[in-house]
Amino acid sequence: MLSTFLLLTTLCAAAQEVVLMDKNMFLKDIFDYQQSQEWKYKGDKPAIIDLYADWCAPCRMVAPIMKQLAKEYAGKVAFYKVNVDKERELAALFNASSIPLFVFIPADQTPQLFRGAADKETYKKVIEDFLLKKQ
Repeated sequence: MLSTFLLLTTLCAAAQEVVLMDKNMFLKDIFDYQQSQEWKYKGDKPAIIDLYADWCAPCRMVAPIMKQLAKEYAGKVAFYKVNVDKERELAALFNASSIPLFVFIPADQTPQLFRGAADKETYKKVIEDFLLKKQ
């Protein structure tokens, strides 16, 4: 069962879709907060984590935008989503008291939180100006 999950996760990532993330994947691919309190991103490219819930109307409105952006930024930005009802520990880690909550993770800086739903152009601006901006 685990190998099937890993295979599907790998296939989704290869297709540049938004990948559903759980705690174990977060610890392995993003940041192991159980080993260190100091942020150290494990990824090789910037990432966006969408903290959402199935019952959240603004979350459902933003989901298609994230799918479009995942295709547009394929190979440049990794896109993940975390269901806060199923992954309460991750929700608590980011103090997700309201959703949707987006975690924008640059490859070499501290992540920034973006609360609430927005239009596609707003997300593109954050991606271009914060995640992909060359220093």
